[in-house]
Amino acid sequence: MKTTDFYYDLPQELIAQTPLDRRDTSRLMTLGRGSGAVGHHHFYELPEFLSPGDCLILNDSRVLPARLLGQRLPGGGACEVLLLIDRGDQTWECLVRPGKKLRPGARVSFGSGELTGEIVGEVEGGNRLVRFDYEGIFLEVLERLGKMPLPPYIKEELQDQERYQTVYSKVLGSAAAPTAGLHFTPELLETIAKKGVEIGYVTLHVGLGTFRPVKEDTIEEHPMHSEFCTISPETADLINRTKARGGRCICVGTTSCRTLESWAEEDGHMEAKAGWTDIFIYPGYRFKVMDGLVTNFHLPESTLIMLVSAFAGREHVLAAYEEAVRERYRFFSFGDAMLIS
Repeated sequence: MKTTDFYYDLPQELIAQTPLDRRDTSRLMTLGRGSGAVGHHHFYELPEFLSPGDCLILNDSRVLPARLLGQRLPGGGACEVLLLIDRGDQTWECLVRPGKKLRPGARVSFGSGELTGEIVGEVEGGNRLVRFDYEGIFLEVLERLGKMPLPPYIKEELQDQERYQTVYSKVLGSAAAPTAGLHFTPELLETIAKKGVEIGYVTLHVGLGTFRPVKEDTIEEHPMHSEFCTISPETADLINRTKARGGRCICVGTTSCRTLESWAEEDGHMEAKAGWTDIFIYPGYRFKVMDGLVTNFHLPESTLIMLVSAFAGREHVLAAYEEAVRERYRFFSFGDAMLIS
C-alpha cells in the first residue's frame, strides 16, 4: 500500500496545544467498525458503550521527565539531551542538540553540575550514548532537573507536567505519553468498574519512534521502531476469562493494542510475557485479541493511522477523520478521542 493512501488534510488550528481543564470533557467520536457509522459524544459517556463482562486494557507506563537542558563543557554553550532508552551502567541512548558539537568525548552539565554526562558512543541513526555521573538516585535527579518531552507538534510549554501523565500511570519509562489514556479520571474508571467491566493493565514504554514519519513510498518498506512491553499473569488471565465468557477486549490506545497483539497466540490465548516488540499493524492484519479501541486522532500518513485503518477499514477511518475536521474536533495528544467497536 502507498503511504499517501493514509493522507488527510488537517488545518493547523485544530491541533490541540493545551489540555482541557477536566480530562473527561473531551469529545468522543464513535465509529462502527463494520458499518462506518459515526456518532458524536463526550468522553464521560464512554461507560454507555461498554457492557458488563467486557474488559478494558490500559497502559500504565509513566512518562520520564526526559528532556534535559544544560551546557556543554567546557565553554558553556547550550545543549539539549533527550533520554530514549536505558542501556545500563548509567548509560542512556539519547537524542542530542547540537549534534555537531556533541560527538564522542564531549561532556555536558545540567543543574549547575548536579548531573553531568559524557558522550561515549554513537549508534545507527545518529543517536548518542551518554554515560551520566550523579549522586543519589538517577530518577530522583531527573524529577528535579528534567522537563516533559512533549511531541513536536505541541509548541506551548506545559504548566502542569502531571497533565501529560495518565491518572493510572505507574511504571516509569516512556519518552511520550500513551495519550488515549489522558482522557480518564479516577471517577470515570470507578463508574466503568461498577458497571461490571474489569480493568487490566499492560506496560509499553512509548518511544519517540511513535512520531517518526513514514518516509517510504510503500508502507511495507517502513522499518518499525522497537518498544519494550510487559503483560502480567493477572492481565493475561483477565483477557482469557473475558474471551471465554463472550466479553469484549477493549484496548485504550494503540500501545495497549500493540502489546496484546504482539504476544497473543493465533487463537487469541494470552500468556504473561515481556520483551521488545516492533509489530507493525496496517491493513490486511488479522487481529487476534482486540475487539474495540479507544484512541486519539493521529497524524496523517503515520503508523498509528495505519493501525486504526487496519482495525476499522481505511475508507471508514478517513471518512470519520474528514467529519472530525468539519466538526472542529481537537487533534492529537491533548485533543479529542475516538471509540471504534
